[in-house]
Amino acid sequence: MRLKIQALLLFLGLCTISAATISPGSTLHASNPNQTWSSPGNKFSLGFVPSQPPTSPPSFIAAIAYSGGVPIIWSAGNGVSVDSAGSFQFLSTGSLRLVNGSGATVFDSGTSNRGVASAALDDNGNLVLLNGTRTVWSTFDNPTDAIVPSQNFTVSKVLRSGNYSFNLLSTGNLTLRWNNSIVYWNQGLNSSINGSITSPSLGLQSIGILSINDPSLTSGAIVAYSSDYAEGDDVLRVLKLDSDGNLRIYSSSRGSGTATERWAAVRDQCQVFGYCGNFGICSYNDSNPICGCPSQNFEMIDPNDSRKGCKRRVEIENCPGNAVMLQLDHAQFLTYPPESAEEFFIGISACKGNCLTGSCVASTSLSDGTGQCYIKTSNFVSGYQSPALPSTSFVKVCAPAVPNPSLSMQVDGKDKEWRIHAWIVAVVILATLLGLVVFEGGLWWWCCRNSPKFGGLSSQYALLEYASGAPVQFSYKELQRSTKGFKEKLGAGGFGAVYRGVLANRTVVAVKQLEGIEQGEKQFRMEVATISSTHHLNLVRLIGFCSEGRHRLLVYEFMKNGSLDNCLFVTEEQSGKLLNWENRFSIALGTARGITYLHEECRDCIVHCDIKPENILLDENNNSKVSDFGLAKLINPKDHRYRTLTSVRGTRGYLAPEWLANLPITSKSDVYSYGMVLLEIVSGRRNFEVSEETNRKKFSIWAYEEFENGNIKEILDKRLTGQEVYMEQVKRAIEVSFWCIQEQPSQRPTMGKVLQMLEGITEIEKPPALKAMPEGSIGGTSTYMSSNGSVSSTVAPSAPAPSSSSSFLTTGVSPSGGNLERASSSLLRSDP
Repeated sequence: MRLKIQALLLFLGLCTISAATISPGSTLHASNPNQTWSSPGNKFSLGFVPSQPPTSPPSFIAAIAYSGGVPIIWSAGNGVSVDSAGSFQFLSTGSLRLVNGSGATVFDSGTSNRGVASAALDDNGNLVLLNGTRTVWSTFDNPTDAIVPSQNFTVSKVLRSGNYSFNLLSTGNLTLRWNNSIVYWNQGLNSSINGSITSPSLGLQSIGILSINDPSLTSGAIVAYSSDYAEGDDVLRVLKLDSDGNLRIYSSSRGSGTATERWAAVRDQCQVFGYCGNFGICSYNDSNPICGCPSQNFEMIDPNDSRKGCKRRVEIENCPGNAVMLQLDHAQFLTYPPESAEEFFIGISACKGNCLTGSCVASTSLSDGTGQCYIKTSNFVSGYQSPALPSTSFVKVCAPAVPNPSLSMQVDGKDKEWRIHAWIVAVVILATLLGLVVFEGGLWWWCCRNSPKFGGLSSQYALLEYASGAPVQFSYKELQRSTKGFKEKLGAGGFGAVYRGVLANRTVVAVKQLEGIEQGEKQFRMEVATISSTHHLNLVRLIGFCSEGRHRLLVYEFMKNGSLDNCLFVTEEQSGKLLNWENRFSIALGTARGITYLHEECRDCIVHCDIKPENILLDENNNSKVSDFGLAKLINPKDHRYRTLTSVRGTRGYLAPEWLANLPITSKSDVYSYGMVLLEIVSGRRNFEVSEETNRKKFSIWAYEEFENGNIKEILDKRLTGQEVYMEQVKRAIEVSFWCIQEQPSQRPTMGKVLQMLEGITEIEKPPALKAMPEGSIGGTSTYMSSNGSVSSTVAPSAPAPSSSSSFLTTGVSPSGGNLERASSSLLRSDP
């Protein structure tokens, strides 16, 4: 019987191999795009795809693509196209060859007469040529413009796309180059890394981590994380050098046919050398980079492709002695090593004059106080213009210098003059009306601001604004008066203290005084608008705000029964506040619904960063509402993809392991915190408490052991004895909590899945065992490298177990002050 089974398995294995094996003499034709060579699991396929952008007549490239056709991870000849009569051949000589319709060879693997007997495409996306079992040639060893998981990228290899290339140096540095010379992005290991690099290699993990490995390093030095790190099932992540010169990580779900950018090496596309070609000027139209010419002294080389650059209408050698310097405000000409450019510390006039009289092509004078002047003598000039650039540039042209026309200059004669006059008249009229409105408003406010009658009227207008959904703007004096000088303190947290207040219309509110705000006025108002527009039954409503000078305050709806910890961790004297099981389970569901809304139903995912009982508030009917969402971004307004590089606060006992392991903070971090809170709702005790009852173990570890032994009642709050408790709900909540607090983010469910499991919609499998780890640690921790040259390290003070708190709105600190905060230290150098 065993022999029969083995024979069957061998037969199935041979069938699998034959499905992936390509025999010599096989040919793919560009005229038949549906004809492909596929991997055993159909994850990858090799075939012809149309060139991008489309051409006329149509052209095609032979490429290996992920399921659904996107992304392309390798192409024959690095994207060289052929006509519809072209073919990709696996010759009997053992060589792969791409042939055009004319019969001309445009790519050859160079493996003829090396004993190649077969070819195979595996489920990692690697096409190999085999001599028996020995690999003679593979696409992983001959990459074009992309790297995928399982592919080892070493010093000897290079990615290319047009004029751009990507290399790993023997020193461990990563470089992006233009024309094999100009290095416009250079990132490497700092001297703080112990040991000297001997044979570095770059790899991309399937979960989205890009890291450098070397025998001298105990663990990989992490270069970057994809913004969807460890998210999704059956997702391919690929590192790709694009034709615009930027290096990016893309994610693609199997069969989707689309790829989404998740990380970019150069955040400012206009900083990529040569992006707009010679004499091209890069600028932005909203958030998209666009290319143009410096002035009307230039014209596009190809009007249909602005990235090919510009050329002078009249060359300098054709106007001897008649050259002038064209001035470009808020512009710079990119200068990267080893480009030849002279550097001086002179004034702007001298920077202009020296270039005019010398053999230079262009110059840039920095207006940042350094007085630096760059004289460019090379024949290739790459420009960048932005209102934010503190620099002035000059380019040599034949006289007269003709700047690019503005809108008003595009109209000639009397029509132009009439439009200018009409514009002036309109401005004068609008300015007069605005002045009258401001004057009357100021007069009304000065005379009537302290009148009770008008105060009531003001509150009515505020109510109308509140009803419209817009955040109400309060003055600091109004809030000072409504809180009676900030007298009745409800609580304090990492973002500031909270006070009870009563508005002029008798509405009771909670007023939070924010501390440590790093944003300007405009950014603060934008974030407040975002928070106030986030509405859900289980989220605390933001009513309004105050932003006057250094004063930043938020006004929330008041929650009568305070925070969950007041009703969960009560003493015997406070037994009247104790929540029954029905209320507890309802609070767990409501909180899950609120967090699910933040993660999955908002226009942009909002990661709370500090889920804990103190931030779950209860109204008069014990309905739960999540508070303080969005505040982490107020304190540190960084891009969410680099949240690990900020000093975001969290609370001891609820921090996911990735917080203190220098890993990205995603929505799964909130799931971990919610799991800890859910376990506390069931047990009625702090999750990090240790006692003789728990055998001096962390409560979550002890609880899992009891769950394994079938002792559900031992985990349940003993104070609920004698009350009506639905044990099926208790078991469900405990199982869900153990799933939420798994060490690896990828093992945790999403909040939407959590909610379905709690509601009984989804069946719950037995959760894996929990590991007894110190809080904040995670297996396989590695040095963190980032593209902006910083690293997150942690400060984890040993704080006492917090006692119950009566705070209304708190965040960033445990009730006893056990606050954990990120600290940054330099680990990378980023040159240039």
